[in-house]
Amino acid sequence: MTDAAILSSLSSAIESVAARARPSIVSVHSRRSRVSGFVWRQGLVVTADEGLAEEGDVSVKLADESTRPANIAGRDHTTDVALLRVDTAGLTPVNLSSRVPALGSLGIVVGAEAGTPTVALGAVSLVGNRWRSLRGGDIDARIELDVRLPHSREGGLALDAAGEAFGMAVLGPRRVIVIPAATIERVAARLQTHGRVARGYLGLGLQPVRLDDGIGAMVMSVDKAGPSAAAGIRQGDVIVSWKNERLSGVRPLLRALGPDSVGSVVDVAIQRAGEPLRFKITIGERPEA
Repeated sequence: MTDAAILSSLSSAIESVAARARPSIVSVHSRRSRVSGFVWRQGLVVTADEGLAEEGDVSVKLADESTRPANIAGRDHTTDVALLRVDTAGLTPVNLSSRVPALGSLGIVVGAEAGTPTVALGAVSLVGNRWRSLRGGDIDARIELDVRLPHSREGGLALDAAGEAFGMAVLGPRRVIVIPAATIERVAARLQTHGRVARGYLGLGLQPVRLDDGIGAMVMSVDKAGPSAAAGIRQGDVIVSWKNERLSGVRPLLRALGPDSVGSVVDVAIQRAGEPLRFKITIGERPEA
């Protein structure tokens, strides 16, 4: 096979992937903001939360330049997933794939610019395990793309060379990050039902501290109206165990405060002025920022 034939075959394959994704892609317009989105289910569009204005009307624009009004069904700042309710007649819901692409494989981002579909081609430059965003969201896999992505195409579909949609492309610090399909499915389902994703809340500011026999979490601040204050936790206490297990750091403790933790009661062991004490804390729901 000649080089020209190889390039032609690659070009045709990318064209085919983009063509199959186009019926699912829309532009999302909000106050002074334009990003991309895709039809997740009938009547529901997923887009990048960071690209949505905090107030004002929202609409979606299609490839035929028609515009449809949209309402925000819910948004989660921590995972950058927002869900819109909109008339999706004539559009096709995406079949998201839970498969994580291989490092070095091709990544194709199909977005939209004022309704007109766009395509960007790059490589999967990083693949890693589950991670926690700077805002505290649980992301099921670390996927980065080596691709240039204008702001208006954030929220577009990330697809592999076979045309499988493995996530949503968003703009991270100096890189393009993919919110994987597993995260989108989990978060969007909660947004559809509840309008937000609840997070567990202790009402504590914590800092890791090294102890003679391990690691603890020192209480630097206490929300007087929070669940820990109600349980009797004070500033200066050091948490040494959580649910009867030795604490390995602050991050594992924070990761335990997921949606399913709200309302549960946990046993906490602390040191106060060198004296051991035990408390039961009923985990609250984190207030809206």
